[in-house]
Amino acid sequence: MRYRRRNRFAAAAALAMTRTPWLAVAVAASTLSTIPQAASAQNETALAKASQNPIGNLTAFPLQFNFNSGGALGSLTSLLLNVQPVMPLSLDKRWLLISRTIVPYTNVPIADGRRVTGIADVQQQLYFTLRKPHVFVFGFGPAFSIPSATNNVLRTGQWTLGPAAAVLVTPGRWVVGALTNNLWRIAGVNNGPDVNQFFVQPFINFNLPKGWAILTAPVITANWSALDDECWTVPVGIGLSKVSAIAKQSVSLGAQYYHNATRPSTAGSDQFRFQFTLLYPNTSR
Repeated sequence: MRYRRRNRFAAAAALAMTRTPWLAVAVAASTLSTIPQAASAQNETALAKASQNPIGNLTAFPLQFNFNSGGALGSLTSLLLNVQPVMPLSLDKRWLLISRTIVPYTNVPIADGRRVTGIADVQQQLYFTLRKPHVFVFGFGPAFSIPSATNNVLRTGQWTLGPAAAVLVTPGRWVVGALTNNLWRIAGVNNGPDVNQFFVQPFINFNLPKGWAILTAPVITANWSALDDECWTVPVGIGLSKVSAIAKQSVSLGAQYYHNATRPSTAGSDQFRFQFTLLYPNTSR
Protein backbone atom coordinates (compact mmCIF):
# COMPACT_ATOMS: atom_id res chain seq x y z
CA MET A 1 0.00 0.00 0.00
CA ARG A 2 2.84 2.37 0.93
CA TYR A 3 4.63 1.54 -2.31
CA ARG A 4 1.57 2.54 -4.37
CA ARG A 5 1.23 5.84 -2.50
CA ARG A 6 4.87 6.69 -3.15
CA ASN A 7 4.48 5.92 -6.85
CA ARG A 8 1.38 8.08 -7.05
CA PHE A 9 3.20 10.99 -5.33
CA ALA A 10 6.22 10.67 -7.64
CA ALA A 11 4.00 10.53 -10.71
CA ALA A 12 2.07 13.61 -9.60
CA ALA A 13 5.27 15.53 -8.95
CA ALA A 14 6.69 14.56 -12.34
CA LEU A 15 3.47 15.61 -14.06
CA ALA A 16 3.54 18.99 -12.30
CA MET A 17 7.14 19.57 -13.34
CA THR A 18 6.32 18.58 -16.92
CA ARG A 19 3.35 20.92 -17.12
CA THR A 20 5.05 23.85 -15.42
CA PRO A 21 8.76 23.71 -16.23
CA TRP A 22 9.08 27.47 -16.43
CA LEU A 23 7.76 27.80 -12.86
CA ALA A 24 10.53 25.52 -11.60
CA VAL A 25 13.15 27.46 -13.56
CA ALA A 26 11.84 30.77 -12.23
CA VAL A 27 11.94 29.59 -8.61
CA ALA A 28 15.49 28.27 -9.02
CA ALA A 29 16.68 31.46 -10.71
CA SER A 30 15.10 33.60 -7.99
CA THR A 31 16.80 31.57 -5.28
CA LEU A 32 20.22 31.67 -6.94
CA SER A 33 20.03 35.40 -7.63
CA THR A 34 19.86 36.17 -3.89
CA ILE A 35 23.14 34.34 -3.20
CA PRO A 36 25.57 36.87 -4.79
CA GLN A 37 23.58 39.77 -3.32
CA ALA A 38 23.84 38.32 0.19
CA ALA A 39 27.53 37.55 -0.30
CA SER A 40 28.17 41.07 -1.60
CA ALA A 41 26.42 42.62 1.41
CA GLN A 42 28.50 40.44 3.77
CA ASN A 43 31.71 41.41 1.96
CA GLU A 44 30.86 45.12 2.18
CA THR A 45 30.18 44.86 5.93
CA ALA A 46 33.41 42.92 6.57
CA LEU A 47 35.43 45.38 4.46
CA ALA A 48 33.81 48.32 6.27
CA LYS A 49 35.00 46.96 9.64
CA ALA A 50 38.46 46.27 8.24
CA SER A 51 38.74 49.81 6.83
CA GLN A 52 37.85 51.29 10.25
CA ASN A 53 40.97 49.72 11.78
CA PRO A 54 43.73 52.34 11.27
CA ILE A 55 46.49 49.74 11.83
CA GLY A 56 44.90 46.77 10.05
CA ASN A 57 46.27 44.57 7.28
CA LEU A 58 44.69 46.74 4.59
CA THR A 59 46.28 49.08 2.06
CA ALA A 60 44.28 52.30 1.78
CA PHE A 61 44.61 55.66 0.03
CA PRO A 62 42.36 58.19 1.81
CA LEU A 63 41.68 61.73 0.67
CA GLN A 64 40.24 63.66 3.61
CA PHE A 65 38.74 67.09 2.87
CA ASN A 66 38.29 69.30 5.97
CA PHE A 67 36.42 72.59 5.53
CA ASN A 68 36.60 74.91 8.57
CA SER A 69 34.51 78.04 9.07
CA GLY A 70 32.86 80.19 11.75
CA GLY A 71 34.56 81.36 14.91
CA ALA A 72 37.67 83.40 14.10
CA LEU A 73 37.15 82.68 10.39
CA GLY A 74 33.70 84.27 10.34
CA SER A 75 32.13 83.72 6.92
CA LEU A 76 35.45 82.62 5.42
CA THR A 77 36.46 78.99 4.93
CA SER A 78 39.81 77.26 5.20
CA LEU A 79 40.61 73.95 3.54
CA LEU A 80 42.80 71.17 4.86
CA LEU A 81 43.16 68.23 2.46
CA ASN A 82 44.99 65.33 4.11
CA VAL A 83 46.44 62.80 1.67
CA GLN A 84 46.98 59.79 3.95
CA PRO A 85 48.31 56.62 2.29
CA VAL A 86 48.34 53.62 4.66
CA MET A 87 50.43 50.56 3.86
CA PRO A 88 51.08 47.38 5.91
CA LEU A 89 54.62 46.03 5.55
CA SER A 90 55.37 42.44 6.49
CA LEU A 91 58.17 41.96 9.05
CA ASP A 92 57.79 38.24 9.82
CA LYS A 93 55.07 35.66 10.42
CA ARG A 94 53.90 37.45 13.55
CA TRP A 95 54.44 41.20 13.09
CA LEU A 96 53.46 43.93 10.65
CA LEU A 97 54.77 47.47 10.33
CA ILE A 98 51.96 49.89 9.43
CA SER A 99 53.12 53.02 7.60
CA ARG A 100 50.77 56.02 7.83
CA THR A 101 51.91 59.13 5.94
CA ILE A 102 50.05 62.44 6.20
CA VAL A 103 50.61 65.07 3.50
CA PRO A 104 48.50 68.16 4.39
CA TYR A 105 47.51 70.45 1.53
CA THR A 106 46.12 73.75 2.81
CA ASN A 107 44.25 76.78 1.54
CA VAL A 108 43.75 79.43 4.23
CA PRO A 109 42.49 83.03 4.26
CA ILE A 110 44.79 85.77 5.61
CA ALA A 111 44.14 89.24 7.01
CA ASP A 112 44.32 91.30 3.82
CA GLY A 113 41.59 89.25 2.08
CA ARG A 114 43.99 87.07 0.13
CA ARG A 115 44.37 83.29 0.42
CA VAL A 116 47.57 81.30 0.85
CA THR A 117 47.90 77.81 -0.59
CA GLY A 118 50.52 75.13 -0.07
CA ILE A 119 51.66 72.04 1.81
CA ALA A 120 52.21 72.05 5.58
CA ASP A 121 54.79 69.85 7.32
CA VAL A 122 54.56 66.19 6.25
CA GLN A 123 54.10 63.71 9.10
CA GLN A 124 55.06 60.02 9.17
CA GLN A 125 53.67 57.48 11.65
CA LEU A 126 54.93 53.90 12.06
CA TYR A 127 53.12 51.24 14.09
CA PHE A 128 54.33 47.76 15.03
CA THR A 129 51.29 45.50 15.35
CA LEU A 130 50.44 41.82 15.40
CA ARG A 131 49.56 40.22 12.08
CA LYS A 132 46.73 38.22 13.68
CA PRO A 133 45.50 40.16 16.72
CA HIS A 134 42.89 38.82 19.12
CA VAL A 135 39.95 40.79 20.58
CA PHE A 136 42.24 43.64 21.67
CA VAL A 137 44.25 45.29 18.85
CA PHE A 138 47.27 47.49 19.62
CA GLY A 139 50.10 49.18 17.79
CA PHE A 140 53.05 51.33 18.86
CA GLY A 141 55.99 53.11 17.27
CA PRO A 142 57.47 56.51 16.39
CA ALA A 143 55.93 59.54 14.73
CA PHE A 144 57.89 62.40 13.22
CA SER A 145 57.45 65.39 10.94
CA ILE A 146 59.82 67.18 8.59
CA PRO A 147 59.97 70.91 7.73
CA SER A 148 58.47 70.48 4.27
CA ALA A 149 55.91 73.30 4.37
CA THR A 150 55.43 75.42 1.25
CA ASN A 151 52.69 77.45 2.97
CA ASN A 152 54.49 80.20 4.91
CA VAL A 153 51.48 80.77 7.19
CA LEU A 154 51.78 77.20 8.52
CA ARG A 155 55.56 76.85 8.24
CA THR A 156 57.34 75.76 11.44
CA GLY A 157 60.86 75.08 10.14
CA GLN A 158 61.18 72.35 12.75
CA TRP A 159 61.97 68.65 12.85
CA THR A 160 59.81 66.82 15.39
CA LEU A 161 59.75 63.35 16.92
CA GLY A 162 57.64 61.50 19.45
CA PRO A 163 55.83 58.29 20.42
CA ALA A 164 52.66 57.05 18.71
CA ALA A 165 50.16 54.40 19.75
CA ALA A 166 46.85 52.90 18.64
CA VAL A 167 44.36 50.69 20.47
CA LEU A 168 40.98 49.31 19.44
CA VAL A 169 38.40 46.57 19.98
CA THR A 170 35.93 45.16 17.44
CA PRO A 171 33.03 43.49 19.31
CA GLY A 172 30.09 42.61 17.05
CA ARG A 173 29.09 45.61 14.94
CA TRP A 174 31.39 47.99 16.83
CA VAL A 175 34.89 49.27 16.07
CA VAL A 176 36.04 51.46 18.99
CA GLY A 177 39.51 52.80 19.71
CA ALA A 178 41.94 55.71 19.47
CA LEU A 179 45.10 56.96 17.77
CA THR A 180 47.47 59.20 19.72
CA ASN A 181 50.91 60.80 19.54
CA ASN A 182 52.93 63.68 20.97
CA LEU A 183 55.57 65.51 18.92
CA TRP A 184 58.48 67.56 20.28
CA ARG A 185 60.97 69.75 18.44
CA ILE A 186 64.34 68.00 18.04
CA ALA A 187 66.00 70.30 15.48
CA GLY A 188 65.26 73.18 13.11
CA VAL A 189 65.47 76.93 12.84
CA ASN A 190 66.16 78.77 16.09
CA ASN A 191 63.57 81.46 15.47
CA GLY A 192 60.75 78.96 14.74
CA PRO A 193 57.95 77.97 17.11
CA ASP A 194 58.71 75.66 20.03
CA VAL A 195 56.71 72.60 18.92
CA ASN A 196 55.15 70.47 21.67
CA GLN A 197 51.95 69.12 20.13
CA PHE A 198 49.58 66.44 21.47
CA PHE A 199 47.13 64.59 19.21
CA VAL A 200 44.44 62.04 20.00
CA GLN A 201 41.67 60.79 17.72
CA PRO A 202 39.10 58.59 19.44
CA PHE A 203 36.82 56.78 17.02
CA ILE A 204 33.51 54.95 17.44
CA ASN A 205 31.96 53.09 14.49
CA PHE A 206 28.61 51.28 14.58
CA ASN A 207 28.25 49.14 11.47
CA LEU A 208 24.93 48.68 9.69
CA PRO A 209 24.06 46.21 6.89
CA LYS A 210 25.39 46.65 3.35
CA GLY A 211 28.56 48.53 4.32
CA TRP A 212 26.91 51.51 6.06
CA ALA A 213 28.23 52.83 9.38
CA ILE A 214 27.47 55.62 11.88
CA LEU A 215 30.66 57.10 13.27
CA THR A 216 32.42 59.80 15.18
CA ALA A 217 36.19 60.45 14.93
CA PRO A 218 37.03 63.92 16.30
CA VAL A 219 40.63 65.16 16.10
CA ILE A 220 41.51 66.48 19.58
CA THR A 221 44.74 68.47 19.88
CA ALA A 222 46.66 70.34 22.55
CA ASN A 223 49.43 72.86 21.94
CA TRP A 224 51.42 72.64 25.21
CA SER A 225 53.45 75.71 24.23
CA ALA A 226 50.36 77.95 24.11
CA LEU A 227 48.60 79.73 26.96
CA ASP A 228 46.17 77.62 28.99
CA ASP A 229 43.03 79.07 27.39
CA GLU A 230 44.55 78.70 23.90
CA CYS A 231 45.80 75.13 24.34
CA TRP A 232 42.97 72.72 23.51
CA THR A 233 40.88 72.06 20.42
CA VAL A 234 38.04 69.64 21.25
CA PRO A 235 35.46 68.91 18.51
CA VAL A 236 32.21 66.98 18.96
CA GLY A 237 30.16 65.60 16.08
CA ILE A 238 28.91 62.64 14.08
CA GLY A 239 28.95 61.25 10.56
CA LEU A 240 28.02 58.48 8.15
CA SER A 241 30.13 56.24 5.92
CA LYS A 242 29.53 53.65 3.20
CA VAL A 243 31.77 50.99 1.68
CA SER A 244 30.94 50.20 -1.94
CA ALA A 245 32.63 49.64 -5.29
CA ILE A 246 33.23 51.77 -8.37
CA ALA A 247 33.57 49.30 -11.22
CA LYS A 248 35.73 46.67 -9.47
CA GLN A 249 37.52 49.09 -7.14
CA SER A 250 36.48 48.99 -3.46
CA VAL A 251 35.97 52.45 -1.97
CA SER A 252 34.81 54.06 1.25
CA LEU A 253 32.82 57.30 1.22
CA GLY A 254 32.08 59.39 4.29
CA ALA A 255 30.72 62.72 5.53
CA GLN A 256 30.99 64.15 9.06
CA TYR A 257 30.22 67.37 10.93
CA TYR A 258 32.04 68.66 14.03
CA HIS A 259 31.67 71.68 16.28
CA ASN A 260 34.65 72.83 18.32
CA ALA A 261 33.37 72.88 21.90
CA THR A 262 36.79 74.22 22.96
CA ARG A 263 39.19 76.00 20.61
CA PRO A 264 41.90 78.66 20.37
CA SER A 265 40.69 82.19 19.64
CA THR A 266 42.21 82.05 16.12
CA ALA A 267 40.46 78.79 15.07
CA GLY A 268 37.19 78.15 13.30
CA SER A 269 34.19 76.82 15.19
CA ASP A 270 32.73 74.37 12.66
CA GLN A 271 34.16 71.65 10.45
CA PHE A 272 32.72 69.61 7.60
CA ARG A 273 34.77 66.53 6.72
CA PHE A 274 34.38 64.53 3.52
CA GLN A 275 36.47 61.43 2.89
CA PHE A 276 37.08 59.31 -0.20
CA THR A 277 39.25 56.21 0.26
CA LEU A 278 40.53 53.61 -2.18
CA LEU A 279 40.69 50.20 -0.46
CA TYR A 280 43.01 47.30 -1.33
CA PRO A 281 42.50 44.24 0.90
CA ASN A 282 45.76 42.33 1.42
CA THR A 283 44.57 38.76 1.09
CA SER A 284 48.06 37.35 0.54
CA ARG A 285 49.83 38.97 3.50
